[in-house]
Amino acid sequence: MQTPTRIAVAAPMIARHPRMRAEFVAAYPSARLYDGPRNMGEDALIDFLRDCDAAVIGFEPVTERVLSALPNLKIISKYGAGCETIDFHALKRHGVRFGYTWGVNKLAVAELTLCFMLAAQRWIMPLNLSMRAGARPVYRNGRLLTGRTVGLHGCGHIGKEVVRLLQPFGCTILACDIQKYEDFYARHNVQAVSFDELLERSEVLSLHLPKTRETLGLYNSDVIARLRLGCTLINTCRGGIVDEAAVLRRLDSGDLMAAAFDVFAIEPAENDALIQHPNMLATPHIGASAEEIRLAIAQAAIRGLTHHEDVDPAKFYSS
Repeated sequence: MQTPTRIAVAAPMIARHPRMRAEFVAAYPSARLYDGPRNMGEDALIDFLRDCDAAVIGFEPVTERVLSALPNLKIISKYGAGCETIDFHALKRHGVRFGYTWGVNKLAVAELTLCFMLAAQRWIMPLNLSMRAGARPVYRNGRLLTGRTVGLHGCGHIGKEVVRLLQPFGCTILACDIQKYEDFYARHNVQAVSFDELLERSEVLSLHLPKTRETLGLYNSDVIARLRLGCTLINTCRGGIVDEAAVLRRLDSGDLMAAAFDVFAIEPAENDALIQHPNMLATPHIGASAEEIRLAIAQAAIRGLTHHEDVDPAKFYSS
C-alpha cells in the first residue's frame, strides 16, 4: 500500500465540521483542507490539488481533464457515498488508487427512510402545516405502516438496513434489484419481484438506487403514472432519478398519498411547487447527517488514504 505524504482534503464539509476537521488534523497535521462554501469545479480542484500525491474527494469532479493535469496524484480516498462524479476508467488509465468503504452511511439513511414512511402514513406534514397556520383540525385518519406492502427499488447496503428496521412492523417487503440476494431475502422474508410488479403492488415505494446512465430519469412520467393508487413514494438516494414534475401532478390529483424526498435534481432544491405541496415531505439531502455517521464517514476517508486498491471500474457505477 502506498503511503501519502502531501494530502489535500477537497470535500468542504470536513473542514467546516469541528469533529471531522479534528480527526483529519490529528491524523495528518500538514493536510490542506478546503473550507469553501460549495464543491469545487474542475479548474479550482486542479489548483487545489496541484503537487499533492493524495486527495480526499466528496462530490468534486474527478475527470480525465483533472487527472491529466495532476500527474503527481496517486491516491484518492472517497468521503461519503455516491461516486457518480468520479470517472473510474480515467482513474485506471492514470494508475490512481482508490480508497472507499461501502455502506458507512447505511443506518442514517435507513432511519430517515423509516421516518419518512411513518410520517407519510399518518399525514404528519399536512397536519403540521395546518397546525402552524392556526387551524386546529379535529382529526385526519392516516394508515398504519404495520402490515403495509413496502417495495424497495435497490436492496444493497441501505436497502438491507431498511429491511432490518422494518422487521417489527410485519410488512410485506418487495425488493427489485439487478443483484441477486437470495440468502438475505430468505432470512428476512423478502419477495424478489420484477420492476413491473414492484410498481403494481407497492403501497410504499422507497428508492435506493445509484445514479447511473441506467437510472437517470428512470422514474419518468410514464413510470410515475403506473404507481399504485394511494402509493407513497420515497427517494433518499439521488436526485435526477425521478421526474419531479410528474410526482407533483400525481400529488395534485390525489393519486399519490404522499411523497418524501431527501434529494432533488437540482440542489439546493429549487422546485418550490413540489416542496410546498402539503403532501410532500422534503429535506435538504440530510440522509447521512447524523453526528455518529459523519464521524464514521470521516474516519473511513482517513483509512482510505492508506487502505486503497487499484481501480476496477466494473465494481463502481461510473458514468
